[in-house]
Amino acid sequence: MVTGLRDAGFIVDTPKATFYLWVPVPPPYTSASLATKLLTDAGVVVTPGNGFGSPGEGYLRLTLTQEENRLLEATERIKGVGL
Repeated sequence: MVTGLRDAGFIVDTPKATFYLWVPVPPPYTSASLATKLLTDAGVVVTPGNGFGSPGEGYLRLTLTQEENRLLEATERIKGVGL
């Protein structure tokens, strides 16, 4: 999923010891507006970082607890949005 998100233009660090990805939100989006766009346009649910307080604004949190094929499908859908 990290590679696919990078291919979609996101700057993503590989998690070292967790099943969460904290993905920086590109301008001009807020974490909430991009989460809404991904839900509406790609059918992918992500968590806006602002749900974790003001330090989370500017990030999306993705949870990597699904099967690999589902994560790859979600990545392809996100890439299809064309951010």
